[in-house]
Amino acid sequence: MSQPVNSALSAIPAAERRFGFLDHLTLWGSLGVGLLVIQLGTFLVPALSFAEALSAIALGSLVGVALLAWVGRLGAQSGLASAGLIHGALGSKLAALPVSANVLQLMGWAVFEIVVLRDGIGAIAKQQWGVTAPLATTVFVGAILFALLSLSMVGVVRKLVRHIGLPLMVLALGWLTWQFLGEASRTGWDVLFARAGTGVMGFGAAVDLAIAMPISWLPLVADYSRYGKSSRGAAGGIAVGYLLANTWCLSLGVLIAMLHPGGEMMATILLASGGAIALALVLCDEIDNAYGDLYSGSVSTHSLAPWLPLRRLGPVLAVLATALACFVPIHDYEGFLLMIGSVFVPLFGVVIAHHGLHAKQPDGRAVAWPALIAWLAGIAVYQLVSRAAGDIGASLPSLATAFCLQLALSGVAARRLQPA
Repeated sequence: MSQPVNSALSAIPAAERRFGFLDHLTLWGSLGVGLLVIQLGTFLVPALSFAEALSAIALGSLVGVALLAWVGRLGAQSGLASAGLIHGALGSKLAALPVSANVLQLMGWAVFEIVVLRDGIGAIAKQQWGVTAPLATTVFVGAILFALLSLSMVGVVRKLVRHIGLPLMVLALGWLTWQFLGEASRTGWDVLFARAGTGVMGFGAAVDLAIAMPISWLPLVADYSRYGKSSRGAAGGIAVGYLLANTWCLSLGVLIAMLHPGGEMMATILLASGGAIALALVLCDEIDNAYGDLYSGSVSTHSLAPWLPLRRLGPVLAVLATALACFVPIHDYEGFLLMIGSVFVPLFGVVIAHHGLHAKQPDGRAVAWPALIAWLAGIAVYQLVSRAAGDIGASLPSLATAFCLQLALSGVAARRLQPA
């Protein structure tokens, strides 16, 4: 009996690579938009001043998006999914650990997204009609995801996201931005910029939070960029699309929090002129974030269990995520983001150092010991810095540690294998 093909660890044939620059741009522009991203922006103030928060967003977005585009480029070069890139760097046996962790974090993200969609729809329904039905709304969102995950991913991206998701995103964000910019003008920009931060969060920690959003997509990006026609188009589309979306949403969140300190984000949006319509449009675009989590979750699961058909895994995970959203409380969003960073920032420091500028195919090793040491050291640095010196930010020291150790240790190992 023949072994099942592990499509997650096999390169996509050139004939099936149909994504061009605009496909990558629209996909990652759409994935970079979301209520969770706007909400993350509200966490930065009043801890930081307006100018400090915007500066942290700019720096964190640039660093995070550069890494995202780098890994996306590797996926387009190799035709490998993210799991394949991890296998190449860590070895087939060791890679099962971070890939399994990725499945768990993707399920967590999907549940977060479903809860946000449920709460957003519920807020609109309560304002407009005075009714809420959280359980029915959760099942409704889950049913949409189930249907989308039953379709071809390439078709969903090229038809639904490009022609529906992106226009909705631009329309909704444009309207909300116009409304809150008008409110800021009435309040006075000098007043907003004069407000000092409380200092409860350092600038480095704020940069860490801004990095966390693009970093959270690192374990997924190659699942989509592997369908790219060229590595340059993939990297460029990812960089432009996600950078614009991430900075826009985070900055909008900061502006909302500056204008309405202590206010609840969804309620504040609903009170804006046309807020219910704009929120509904954002929620429509939010669906693709949950879709992206569940599709990549199915790819990672298939890489671990290739006998499970990829096309069936997505709908199954949609049912599971919907059930979790119905019955499991989700709290501490900020803590969840930082926990993800502590694992996947150093992991992709190792992956990037291993592959460099040109992706390598897996070489059959079971465990790459230098990569394990570098990864664990990066996690240790992240935890140490975040606890002892959180104001400077832990992401960049952790990434640099894992990257440099991987280069150094793999170089030593290569020299030992050379014949005398």
